[in-house]
Amino acid sequence: MDQTIRVLHSEDYPHLEAMDTGIEDDYVKRIFSRLITGNNRLYGFFLDGQMVSMGGYSIYAKRYAMLGRLRSDRRYKGNSFATTLMSHMINEAFQLNDIQWVGANTQEHNTAACRVMAKIGLTPYSTLHGAITKDTSALESGSKLWNPVTDIQRKKDWVQEMYATSASVFPYECYYTFPISKDLFQEHDLRQWSFYENEAKTRALITKYDQKKHHYLHTVYPWNDITSQKGLWETISNDYRQLAKQTEEETYIWMDITKEAALSLPTGHQFELPSPWILYGMDKSKWLKY
Repeated sequence: MDQTIRVLHSEDYPHLEAMDTGIEDDYVKRIFSRLITGNNRLYGFFLDGQMVSMGGYSIYAKRYAMLGRLRSDRRYKGNSFATTLMSHMINEAFQLNDIQWVGANTQEHNTAACRVMAKIGLTPYSTLHGAITKDTSALESGSKLWNPVTDIQRKKDWVQEMYATSASVFPYECYYTFPISKDLFQEHDLRQWSFYENEAKTRALITKYDQKKHHYLHTVYPWNDITSQKGLWETISNDYRQLAKQTEEETYIWMDITKEAALSLPTGHQFELPSPWILYGMDKSKWLKY
């Protein structure tokens, strides 16, 4: 059998169409042309000319490569083609000069995918719920909104305080969390993101706009005391209402929260809490020794 792994191009779309993945209305098919250009790459594992597995990566902040879009033909499962393909993509990503970390996300309940991560040398960094809602009323008490932070140096100071430890991870976008580095906090981003601090100046909140399938107010708050900070949810809700008016389309609040924070949510909360996502990864120094 002839086995080949190679980068996919526009003319390879029929190979994706021919795969039996069992996925109805696959978004990868809709945006295939975008996933093969710019900071995105797709790779195919071919067996005797037929694509039996596909995956890719996207580059963020020039430093990080996130694996994903893994698709396998159900007729060829059990042959470790996807594992081989992911190992190949890790090596390809680290060949790029600027890439210092490669990772992937999988949901905690997907034990098969977790085993694959271990096989290809990726280790867990964090476990977080991608909590989504349109209604924060169960967490609001009518408290005063937090104070906006506009001074760029004050924003930098808050970033330093919020993510002071080397083990921290930062939700750079919805679905995409990365280990901390200065590359995640470019000055043009800090100017664009909204920062708020409470009256006592002991806590800060970051809100920013993101769009995946829907529009999101992406809220960043790294502490677990999400139910006891007065004014936090009033501030988030105020920004959310403004964004929803602007988009006039399906819009949600997104917050990445720990299991501990999720357990603290009050009865009757309106958050969707799917199985938490585990972030796996490997830095370049480990790959060089691997």
